[in-house]
Amino acid sequence: METTTSCALTGAQGPSGRDSKQGCPTISVPATEMDKESAKKRRQPARRKELSTSRLGGAISPRIQRLDLAAGGNETNIISTFGSIVTPTVTLGLVAACWVFSVHEMDGMNEGVTTQLGSFTFFITVWIAMMAAMMLPGAIPAMSRRRDLIGRTLAAPVFAATYIAVWAAVGVTVYALYQPHGTLAAGAFTITAGVYELTPIKQHFREQCRECTRSGMVFGLDCVGSSIGLMAMLIVLGVMSVTWMAIIAVVVVAQKLLPAKFMIDVPLALAIIGLGIVILAAPSSVPGLTHITAHMPTM
Repeated sequence: METTTSCALTGAQGPSGRDSKQGCPTISVPATEMDKESAKKRRQPARRKELSTSRLGGAISPRIQRLDLAAGGNETNIISTFGSIVTPTVTLGLVAACWVFSVHEMDGMNEGVTTQLGSFTFFITVWIAMMAAMMLPGAIPAMSRRRDLIGRTLAAPVFAATYIAVWAAVGVTVYALYQPHGTLAAGAFTITAGVYELTPIKQHFREQCRECTRSGMVFGLDCVGSSIGLMAMLIVLGVMSVTWMAIIAVVVVAQKLLPAKFMIDVPLALAIIGLGIVILAAPSSVPGLTHITAHMPTM
């Protein structure tokens, strides 16, 4: 603490006749309080500057975050938009090429119920092309859903490749089990396919096939479960028949893209059953079914 002293001389006679000096009162002022006030005043501009900077940073930071989110969202939208154009365009182009290849390779191969499959290499090559031509159009929505879920354009071709791989495995099974047969087997399989269209199992797999967002393999397994009856029809009526291939392809694609409706599905199933009955009763009335079967016994 610092002390300030103010003195005033007063004339006072002492016993010795001399003037006496009386001390003036001492006034003490705390220096620390003055220093605090001064330091406080000096700190106020700096504090105001800090607050201003903090407020400015707080206002800018959310805007930067929103800009970052917007940039990320724009990138996702660009990928989605690009994919929504490229995926169906490339897929339909591939489908068209597979149709051309299949028709060319199957030309002259159809012999109805007595069709021969040829070598394994020939059959599996044609089968894969057939499956791509028949199945990929109905898989475009599932491919798009998977692409949007993963966020990568390459997810669509990977999905398509694994999906067709499942049908290729079905083709291997067909080659291992298939034998030329008679109209009795063709009629029985056709009736069974029509009945299968009405079963809860068929409806379950069809719904799964329409809503699947998982891998192409899972989608393929669901679609095999949905379309196995129709594909069995194709195999027994003429596995190398372009006509039956086109008819089955239309039904398969429609069932993948459209929801199940009683007024459509039941008449379709009854029509398939009716076709099976006609095959059993009058096989020659079905074009192309008994191409060279005059001397073949019906199984």
